[in-house]
Formats: sequence, C-alpha cells, structure tokens
Amino acid sequence: MVANVTLTIDQMVCRKMGYITSYSIWQNKYALAPTVILTSQLVVISLASRFVDLWLRQLGQTSVVSQIIAGILLGPSVLGQNKEAAHTLFPREGYMTLATLASFGNMFYHFLIAVRQDPAMILRPGRVAMFIATIAFSITMFFSIILAMVLRKYVEMDETLHNGLVLIAMAQAFTGISVVSYLITELKLQNTDVGRLSLAIAVFTDVLNVLMVTMSFVAGRKITSHQMIFLGAILTTVGVASFILFVIRPVILTMISYIPVGKPVDQKYVFFVIITALILGFVSEVIGQHYLFGPAIFGMIVPEGPPLGAALVTRLDTFVAGFLYPTYLAISGLQTNFLTINMKEIWIIGSVIVFGILIKTVAVMSAAMYMKIPTKEAFVLSMILNSKGILDLCIYNFWKENKILQQEEFSLCIMSVVLTTAIITPLVRYLYDPTKQSQPFRRSTIQHSKQDSELRMLVCVHNSENVPTLVNLLEISNATEESPIAVIALVLIDLVGRSIPILISNDNQAHNKETSAASRILNALRVYGQHNEGRTTIQSFTSISSFDMMHLDIFRLAVDRRASILIMPFHKKWAIDGNVESTNTCIRRLNSNVLERAPSSVGILVDRGILKGPLNIVSSKMKFKVAVIFLGGPDDAESLAYGARMARHDSVILTVIRFLLFGNENSIERKRDSELIFQYKQANVGNDRFLYVEEVVRDGLGLSQCIGKLVNYFDLILVGRYHQDSPLFTGLEDWSECPELGIIGDMLASPDLKTTASVLVVQQQRIRASKRESRAHVVPEDNSWSISMDRNEG
Repeated sequence: MVANVTLTIDQMVCRKMGYITSYSIWQNKYALAPTVILTSQLVVISLASRFVDLWLRQLGQTSVVSQIIAGILLGPSVLGQNKEAAHTLFPREGYMTLATLASFGNMFYHFLIAVRQDPAMILRPGRVAMFIATIAFSITMFFSIILAMVLRKYVEMDETLHNGLVLIAMAQAFTGISVVSYLITELKLQNTDVGRLSLAIAVFTDVLNVLMVTMSFVAGRKITSHQMIFLGAILTTVGVASFILFVIRPVILTMISYIPVGKPVDQKYVFFVIITALILGFVSEVIGQHYLFGPAIFGMIVPEGPPLGAALVTRLDTFVAGFLYPTYLAISGLQTNFLTINMKEIWIIGSVIVFGILIKTVAVMSAAMYMKIPTKEAFVLSMILNSKGILDLCIYNFWKENKILQQEEFSLCIMSVVLTTAIITPLVRYLYDPTKQSQPFRRSTIQHSKQDSELRMLVCVHNSENVPTLVNLLEISNATEESPIAVIALVLIDLVGRSIPILISNDNQAHNKETSAASRILNALRVYGQHNEGRTTIQSFTSISSFDMMHLDIFRLAVDRRASILIMPFHKKWAIDGNVESTNTCIRRLNSNVLERAPSSVGILVDRGILKGPLNIVSSKMKFKVAVIFLGGPDDAESLAYGARMARHDSVILTVIRFLLFGNENSIERKRDSELIFQYKQANVGNDRFLYVEEVVRDGLGLSQCIGKLVNYFDLILVGRYHQDSPLFTGLEDWSECPELGIIGDMLASPDLKTTASVLVVQQQRIRASKRESRAHVVPEDNSWSISMDRNEG
C-alpha cells in the first residue's frame, strides 16, 4: 500500500493514502482531496477571524489581536477539547499544507513591507530618531538580559526555559517596522508627529533587529561537525546580502529604466521580482537563515513608489495582506495551548516580558523628553514602540520549530503578544487624538482679518489641470503691495507603494526625488509668483499620503502657516460640452474630512468653465463678473468678505445678491445681516464695481428659479456652505447630490444646471464642536485681535 507522508511541527506522520479523502458526488467514489481540507481550513479561519474582529473592533482592538484570538479559539485550548471536531477540521495530515501556505503569506507580507520602505531613512534616520532608537534598544536589551540571567541563576526551572529565557528577554528590545507601520495605520497616525517619529525609529531599529535576529537564527540551527560551521554561516549570510545589493539591485534599476513613464508595468517585470523573492527565500533557508531574510533585503532595494514598487504593492497587497497574512497570524494561535501552562512559567516569563516593557517605556520617555518632546507624546511614543505583532510571532515560531522554546513557553509568548497589543492599542487611541495637533491658535478667517492685512491662502493641487483654475482665482483675489497675498501651495500625491507618508518643502533641494512628479505644477506657480513679485509670495510643499489621512497634513500646514482660507478643488471634472467628465471619490472624501475639522475657513472650488481659461484671466477679459449669493449666516458672511476683497480689483465687478424671505422683516437674523452688509457697503462707497441687489422670495421653488435665471450672468459665484433652516429650503434638500456643499452649493454644482459659471462654496472656520452651530456675525474692524506664534516662515 502506498503511504502518504506529511510533516507536522513536531513529528513525521505516516498515513495510508486513503486517509485524506473526500466523497465525490459526481464520480460516486472516494478520491484524494487535500484541497478539500485546505479549503475548509481557510474558510473557517477567515470566517472566525472576521467574526472575532467584528466584536473586538468595538473595543478598539486591531486585526492582529482578532486573528490570533481566532486561531486560539480554533486551536487545542478551545476547539481542540473536542477531539473529533479538531481531528476533522485540523488533522495532522493537513497541517503542513496550511502552514506552508501561511509561510508564503508571511514571506510576501514582509517583502511588501520592505518594498514600501525608503532606504534613505536607514542611512539618514534623523538625529532624534537615531538617538531614541539606540537608547531604547540598548538599555532594554541590557537590563532584560540581566534580569533573565539572574532568574536563571536563582530560580529553578526546566532546561528548555533555562536555555530560552535570555532569548525571550532579548526579544523585548525588538521594534519592527512591520509592527509599528501596521499599528500606526490602524490608529490613523501616519501623518502625525508621533506617527512619523515612531516610523523613523522603527526603521532604524530594524537594522539592529536584523543583526541580533540573524545571530540568533544562525545559532538556533543545530550546527554539528557535518554542517556549516558558525563562521561559515555568518559569511554566507553576508554574501547573500552583498549579492542582493551589488548584483540584483543594478539589475532592478536597469529594468526600471525600460519601463515607459506613465505606462502600466509589464507583467514580466512583476513575474521576475516574484520569482527572485522566492529564490532568495529558498537560499536563505539553505544558508541557515530564516526564509524572510533574503526577500526582506530584496524588498529594501526595490525603489519604493511608482513605477515598480507601486505596481508590486497594487497587484500583491490585497491577496497577501487580506488573505495569506491573516492565515499566518491564525496559525500562531492554532499552535497555542494555554492548558499546558503552569503558574511557575507564567511568573518567570511574565516577569521578563513586563520588566522589558517597563524598561523600554522608561528608556523611550527619557530619551524623548531629553530631545524636547512633551511628556504625553513621549509616553504615547513609548507605547507604540512597545507594541507586538508579526515580527514577534516570526521569532517565537522559529524558536519553537528549532526546539528553543517548548509548547508552554511558546504559548506564554503568544499570550504576551495578544495582551500587550490589546492593552496598548486602546490606550493610544484614548491618549492621542491626531486632530488636536492641528487646532488653531487664533481666528483664521477672511472676515475677521484686518482690512489691509496680508491674505494667507493655502491652495491644494491634485494635478496640473488644477493650476490654471487656482492661478486665476488668485489673480482676482486682488494682491497689492498694501494688501499682499501669501500663497501656500500644497501638492497632494496619493501614497502608493510606500508605507511612510511625507510632507516636505519643495524649496528643500534634498527632496528632488519626491518633488519631481509635481515639477510642472510647481514651475507654473513659480511663474505666477514672479509675475506678481512684491504683491504675492509663493511657498510650495508636497504631501505624499493616503487620501484618508491627507487632511492632517493640510491642517498641519494651515496652522503652521496661519492660513485664513483653504482652497480645495472639487471632486468632479467637467468636460468641454458641460457634462461631468470624471468623478474622484477619494478627493470627495478628502474634501469632506477637511470641511469636518478645518482649522481655518474652507473654499471648495467647482470649476465649470471660465476659470479654465488662460493664465492671468483678468488681462484677457475686460471685466470679470463675480456674484455673492447671500442668505444669511457665518458662511455667507465669509463669502461676502472674500467677494469684497475681489471687488477692489480693477477688472472685477462684484454683485451681492441677497435673498429675503417674504414676511420676515423683523427677525433678529435679518437685522444682523443687514448691519453686516451695511458695513461692507459703507467700505465700498465710491466703488462702482460693488453692486448690491435684493430678491424677495416665498419658498424654495421661487429661490431655485431665481438662482437659475441669474447664474449665466456671472463668471464666478460665491456662496456659503451652511444656512440655518428656513422655508426657503423646503424641498430643496431632497434633490441633493453632494450634501457636503450645502443646499445652494449643491444646486449650483449640479450637472442639471446648464451654466459655465464656476462656484466657490465657502465655509467659515468652525470654532466650536458643533458643525451646524449658528454664530453671530462679527463686523470686521481694524483692531481685530491676533495671536503671534513662534513659527518659522521658511
């Protein structure tokens, strides 16, 4: 009888071929079907992980905790108590196939993590990051090993724990970029100061991790006189790393040079990279290293971002990170058996792990506070660097496979990963709100600025098509020597193929690589600045970040540069025939995030025609007609203030159109609005380009009909985003397509409204928690208050 041989973690198991079978309903016979077992295991693991994650997400936990706990529930600690169910679902014969598949997922997950990294951060980690990383790693390593050696000397323990305790202590000093990057992403801290610093520290610490883990992996292999000697193992490890750096890297760079700019990466290049990663994983095992060693080094030499790095992440990330990687986490849980743990081992290993966490916390906080980081941020940083995850699982699994750890010690180590992450994650969520770093120090609005003060505008640019529109808006904003405009231009680039977001000044020549993609945008803005020298200053920045977190970079820059208004392009693009050509949901989500918590006023710019014209539009047309639709409220007051500034431009005619509700003459709101408008009329006495008209309407139908008749007379229409509930809006909200623009803004931006008039939907800075709170208007005065900030105006 032919035997089918399969390997579990601990032993070789021989079974008859017919044991791994399933019944085929079509052939009416039993057939070999290892895929049935594997498929069943993957389905059960995926469903269990999702179910646990659904519940633990409510408690602020990450998917790492959920997936390991799902594995524990399916392992010997819970499901394994039912021998028949455990044997049916997870037989020894099927384990090796599942473990192998999970190992491939682990290998490619770390490969993609390495691809996303910028090798320059290893060579230039920054003084603060390098100092904190070195102090935290060395102090934690030293004192944890000292404690382990003391326990080994004075506490009686079995031989396996005695041999592995020092390695467990050593592991407490490790901080992997794969762990920190995952946690930072889950907590949405990528664009915060703490997030960026923790990632930089983790990148540098990974170098120290590799040195220590490489030594432990080589030492962990049972080297005998018939095997490669220890020195030979070290030399071959260095040789593989050198081969990757000096042979494979030039090949990759040459290959990238053949990829056409802006074109999709050919499948053959992706195939070559995948095959190379697999070969390097095999070679790593042959030389006595972990299979992650070669692919991780290889991933580091693949340039991050477009074209190749982005293509690899796009094509592999969903399957690897969404399917294979969770399987590896669940596998670690499946091997965990809490029923074999005794109390003596709990307090010995627990003492080492808790002591390591405390020492690292003290070391990180001390180093961070020495570098002038506030105490609260220093503590949050120490918690992030104490987090556990995939790196720790890889190390513990390797030590278990090589008999350095027994089942009891391994189970305790896995439990420490779960408990540490389960405590740290909600603690960081509670202590650190990423939006608080972008809280303004002053009122940042146009309305509350001094009449002849500098107007500071932060304009966001997604692509070169946005530039003519924004430049023309700047042109009609009336930059003069007496009342100049400071333009802070922020080029927004989606984070693809990278793990660390970047916010850089384009004046910094050290970052030409990052700014090259936006060179045409920046050159156009520089030309505009040169043509308006003495009246306009230009500062340009680039944010490379995910759209979900990009608003934090916008807020940070707005506060740092004291912007009075943010100008955001609309998410829809109009074709030449007046129809919507394309829609970008990512930009729409970004705009909604900005409107939610912006530290200054916001303008959503809907370009439907005239603003797409030539640069310096005021020189190509006799008069540029601007309208302000005024219905009352702070947002309309802000749009009126901006429009009044435009009215001082010689080529701009401003018409303020005020809509009044019939029969509402004596309301407090109307009187307050009338006082505000009177102030602007008085300030523009003698200016025949400032026009004011009133329209009395009875309901929403009359309002929409009146607006529909007026829009074609103007080139640009300014309107506030939010208005208080009124009979004027009855029924209009039912037809809203883009509620983030408000009722009137949505009406003006609707494709059903056939017009070429562009629209600027304005929201005044929110100074309270409520987004829809009514606030009294404050008439601008020359003695408007301001707070000076200690900021560098680079």
